[in-house]
Amino acid sequence: MTKPKKKNKERRSGRKIALLTELMAVHKRRTRLMRLIALGVGAATIAQAVLMAEAVQRVFVEHAALTSLIVVLAALLAVMAARTLLSYLNGRMGLRIAAEAKRDLRARLLRSLASNPLLAARQGQTGGKISVTLDAVDEADGYFSQYTPKMIEASIVPLLILAVVFFLHVPSGLILLFTAPFIPLFMALVGIQTKEKSEEKFEELARFSGTFLDSLQGLVSLKLFGRAKKQEQEIERVSLSYRDATMTILKVAFVNTFALETIVMLGIGIVALELALQLVVFKTMAFHTAFLILLLVPEFYNLLKNAGTAFHGGRTSMGAIRNIELALTDQAVGSQAGAETSQTSKWEAPAGSTAAVAEGSLSAAQPNGNDTPKAKPEAVHQADEVPPNVIPFAAAGSRDLTKQPLAPAETPPVIELDQPIFRYEKSQFELQVGAMSIQPGQQIALVGRSGSGKTTLLHLIAGLLRPVFGEVRIDGAALTPEREEAWFRQVSYITQHPYIFAGTLAENIAIGAEHKVTREAIAQAAESAGLAGLIASLPQGHDTVVGEGGRGLSGGEKQRLALARAFLKRPTVLLFDEPTTGLDLHTERVLMRSIDELSRQATVITIAHRLHTIRHADCIWFMEQGRLIGCGSHEELLENLPQYAEMIDIGRQGVVS
Repeated sequence: MTKPKKKNKERRSGRKIALLTELMAVHKRRTRLMRLIALGVGAATIAQAVLMAEAVQRVFVEHAALTSLIVVLAALLAVMAARTLLSYLNGRMGLRIAAEAKRDLRARLLRSLASNPLLAARQGQTGGKISVTLDAVDEADGYFSQYTPKMIEASIVPLLILAVVFFLHVPSGLILLFTAPFIPLFMALVGIQTKEKSEEKFEELARFSGTFLDSLQGLVSLKLFGRAKKQEQEIERVSLSYRDATMTILKVAFVNTFALETIVMLGIGIVALELALQLVVFKTMAFHTAFLILLLVPEFYNLLKNAGTAFHGGRTSMGAIRNIELALTDQAVGSQAGAETSQTSKWEAPAGSTAAVAEGSLSAAQPNGNDTPKAKPEAVHQADEVPPNVIPFAAAGSRDLTKQPLAPAETPPVIELDQPIFRYEKSQFELQVGAMSIQPGQQIALVGRSGSGKTTLLHLIAGLLRPVFGEVRIDGAALTPEREEAWFRQVSYITQHPYIFAGTLAENIAIGAEHKVTREAIAQAAESAGLAGLIASLPQGHDTVVGEGGRGLSGGEKQRLALARAFLKRPTVLLFDEPTTGLDLHTERVLMRSIDELSRQATVITIAHRLHTIRHADCIWFMEQGRLIGCGSHEELLENLPQYAEMIDIGRQGVVS
């Protein structure tokens, strides 16, 4: 067994499925109603056997006329109809519980993934998450729609039948009492193995889905690097592994069915033999009683057998629910990674952030970026000291910022960074910024070498990541999950590789609008973004299908489409991850004109790689190893920050690395 499998097995062992308990707690009223229905089913089952035994007694023993059986047969028909109806209601109740539980599970999974999509993307393959969200949730259906109703019936109806059999004939009741426990005992033994195997099956399914999706998305790269054949073999290996896991569960199911059928057959045979001795040999029992018991005994065992089959399916479903719970737990843990250690290093982070300018780095400039930064090599603070130019998080004003609404999205807001700290995982990259402020309409350029934390900082400002310590404030109000929707209405974030959904060009542009927009507004946004020429050259124009199954777009066309979304939205805050990188000169000029027009009445924060982008910024933030070590104008940083001067010198002939 591989290490990941061992790890997952350890995480599953010895733990109850809290999620399952929580889901069932919501449906207490329905489960109580199902118990009442089960009582009705038990009563109808016994009444049906009694009426059938009475009819056979009158016809074959008493030789009564058929006319005298009209009332008995009518009552038998009514009881059979009532039993069918009650069984149907019990099944419908289970299906309703299953539908609501599946909807709840999917909603939780989607909320969990959407709450921190960047961390979700880092935690594993997309195909695996799709498999859990779709396949595992569908597999959980059996617990609610089959297992729960059958187990409720098995806990009530057989007891009623056993009581009646004991009342009619004690030896037969004792036979049922001593043989019946073999069925739940065998169910428990098989169920444990089934649950473990089903969990392994869903792990294999998630692995297969992830590998297959990765292969499809990277098919061009695989072909270019001559790895297609090897990846084909890997897909075959993973698919065979999933097949083996599935066949193992089926083997357990067949063995379970055979054993249950054997126990039921032996139990009925022993009771029938004992009744035959009493009825024929010893002549101590009436035919009516013996026949009634023979009618009830198969019902007794069949209910237990059906419960055993449902138990097997329920354990398989519990394996799926366990995987869903683990997925939710992993996502919750990932979103809070580093929170424990952040408290122990509370002031250690700010000491090494913008304010701590050891080794010749710059101190933090004022928010307007006009004050000349000064080198302070001696500014090394102790862990228990608060840096003089950093506002302590606990004392950052007397206002209750958690209850203040965000400002309307009519003008650019003031964006404040109050010592935010972010860690992807323990012992990995850590971002520490310090206390900074971005005034409305400022043009900020984030620069630094690859891996310095520029994109992570942009994600924090965008609200896509949440700091484990400190805050991001918008007009004085902390950016919390409750305020995300209002904040996202003010922001547009354009990356180097915007995502194009499967649909028409018009539909993709309209994503930028909050409400339904006219074709004229879409056309105007496309023209402002420089897409008019492309659209005019297409036979279907705005109705051209793009994305999967449609027309492919080049890198420049994708960037212009993303800008068209922003023109339609007209945000007050624009975030750019240097969208012109890798584009030809003509396309870059078209994009820059569009960006300049879009930026006239907005705050702009850009991850800058090109020198002309850096020069035009009001304030440049230079980052290194997750720290903001200097900010100011281009000339100020050239003069006072050697790291910046070195980077500019290297990038004179092209892109700053």
